[in-house]
Amino acid sequence: MLTLNTIKAQKGATHRVKRLGRGSGSGHGPTAGKGDKGQLQRSGGHVRPGFEGGQMPLFRRVPKRGFKNFMARTQATLNVRDLEKLDPASFKEVTLVTLREGRVIKGRYDRLTILGTGELTKAFIVKAHKVSPSAQEKIVKAGGKVELLPIPGAQPRAKKGAKSAAAKAAIK
Repeated sequence: MLTLNTIKAQKGATHRVKRLGRGSGSGHGPTAGKGDKGQLQRSGGHVRPGFEGGQMPLFRRVPKRGFKNFMARTQATLNVRDLEKLDPASFKEVTLVTLREGRVIKGRYDRLTILGTGELTKAFIVKAHKVSPSAQEKIVKAGGKVELLPIPGAQPRAKKGAKSAAAKAAIK
């Protein structure tokens, strides 16, 4: 029966450890396979990855392209014609959350924008961050309501060394 304690490696699968710097008779004697002289032969001698011996390295020679703005905010954009396709019974309020739950928009968005392309005959309560004037006019004309949500901006930061109001209250 084959068990873990009876397993042996195939013949030729294992090799003896190469013993470096153990005399000329070992075949890896005086220089221990590092060659004669030079930076790589010295103890502690090495070069970082990408080093090309003082030549301008490849990662600096190749042109750089593009920029990824980590502060960018994504907007879900809907037209009035897209609202016309929705069922007013299931969408009493049109918000980012309800649109995502109703699978009208996919992905992660920070803001909702409503534009005025198309016609609207159904009444909706629209809660969006931005609404174009023409879209607002069409929504109100159809018997709906528009509520503008505040666009979250940069939060004020405490000055260096200053304690926050919560920290001051905790001390008292």
